[in-house]
Amino acid sequence: MRLEGKVALITGGASGIGFATVRKFAQEGASVVIADINLDQARAAAETISAEGFEGRIAAVGVDVSVYAEVEAAVAFAVETFGKLDVIFNNAGIAGGKPLLDHDPARDYEPMIRVDQDGVYYGILAAGRQFRDQGTGGVIISTSSIYGEQAAELSFTYSAAKAAVISFTRSAAYELAQYGVRAVAITPGRVGTPIINQFSDELRAVFAAEQLRNKMTEPEEIANVVAFLASDEANVINGTVVSVEDGYSVFKQRLDLPVF
Repeated sequence: MRLEGKVALITGGASGIGFATVRKFAQEGASVVIADINLDQARAAAETISAEGFEGRIAAVGVDVSVYAEVEAAVAFAVETFGKLDVIFNNAGIAGGKPLLDHDPARDYEPMIRVDQDGVYYGILAAGRQFRDQGTGGVIISTSSIYGEQAAELSFTYSAAKAAVISFTRSAAYELAQYGVRAVAITPGRVGTPIINQFSDELRAVFAAEQLRNKMTEPEEIANVVAFLASDEANVINGTVVSVEDGYSVFKQRLDLPVF
């Protein structure tokens, strides 16, 4: 098992990509803290995974990632519960948007920046300090997005926050390498999470058509990649962006070509 003996903290771990990654990490031998703003949901998720044969290796903690003190406390909880921290997966995030000129900054800019951007910064900072103090190194994985690398509809704030995640990752890798810490960002495309599954079948079909397999990515497929990145097998992947978007960025749309 690739993560045998490792301890991981996963934010947004009660649902979607986060929950799938908790399960995958447990299957790979890790002990995992599920950190989520919904503590009841995090506890329920922990009970579900524990019942799959991982009793004693899963814990839950409530955290609002937009508050540094809470992120710091979640890191401390992981250390108190399992004795150390080896991996943080900064995955918690919110989505949504509207045209730029219709923005109310208090509703359409500030909350998303606090969660999707500041929350990742806080996770990098709190975990980085713990890794330094442990003297054992560590891995920081953060969820960016395809939108972090391009413009898109209704995504002015979201794209900015996800672009910041990429920049944070590069800078963290540079500054923390001396402590044996790796930092990596992932850029998912259209993933079948609760955020996207709430939309109509028609819209989800459009989303699926934007990827090369013509289907939505499953959260478990992202979790597989994150588990690899967290493992020692990925030691040379550092300070980079790993695309997990099924070719979303390599083409615009499929065309019915005329006969030549």
